[in-house]
Amino acid sequence: MTAIDLNADLGEGFGRWRLTEDEQLLSVVTSANVACGFHAGDAATMRRVCELAAARGVTIGAQVSYRDLAGFGRRAMDVPPAELAAEVAYQIGALEVFARAAGARVAYVKPHGALYNQVVHDEEQARAVIEGVCLADASLPLLGLPGSRLLELAAEAGLPAVTEAFADRAYTDDGTLVPRGREGAVVTDPDTVVERSVSLARSGAVTAHSGAQILVRARSLCLHGDTPGAVDLARRVRERLLAADVRVEAFA
Repeated sequence: MTAIDLNADLGEGFGRWRLTEDEQLLSVVTSANVACGFHAGDAATMRRVCELAAARGVTIGAQVSYRDLAGFGRRAMDVPPAELAAEVAYQIGALEVFARAAGARVAYVKPHGALYNQVVHDEEQARAVIEGVCLADASLPLLGLPGSRLLELAAEAGLPAVTEAFADRAYTDDGTLVPRGREGAVVTDPDTVVERSVSLARSGAVTAHSGAQILVRARSLCLHGDTPGAVDLARRVRERLLAADVRVEAFA
């Protein structure tokens, strides 16, 4: 039976402001990408999400970002490699405190937003992320785009490299994500997202933005928590996967 992990970006609030429905999504997903304070999240939010995830048996991952609260981590930045490595390690370490206090641990790392897209091709930034992960814990898996420099270099460094797909994001013909600023970059029709989820899990086949059929082989499927109706959509995706004989389980 085919197996797939369902991950979601959680803890993406700040102070009294909350963006994601963390508690409800944690009843659906198997892995939680927890914001670590650089694009969203704060100490109290990180602690709360770790406690909720641990209570539900959901795997905790550190979602690391450029230092960009105002831009939600979606603005491209030119950060010196040594600084980026230190900031990645810092974010992982901060989340680890709350994960351990909840009786769990940080089990993987996923870059967020602009950093996620940058390390697909930028070797210098990818190496900096890997250095930061190794500073924190050299056994942590890295979650990223199939074929990215990040995952290639992670494997060379001895880190587990885990591939990820997006049912609600449009792909280019080369398997990278269509930039969010372009029309059609986000797939908004729920039925389409559900069907793409099943296809990605079972065969890796997905229709690119151009209409071409491409293959995206992934062990984890991302369900964005900041989209309208995210909880209902996540439930539909999980139910449809199980009905299609796809086992839903964490990779870490």
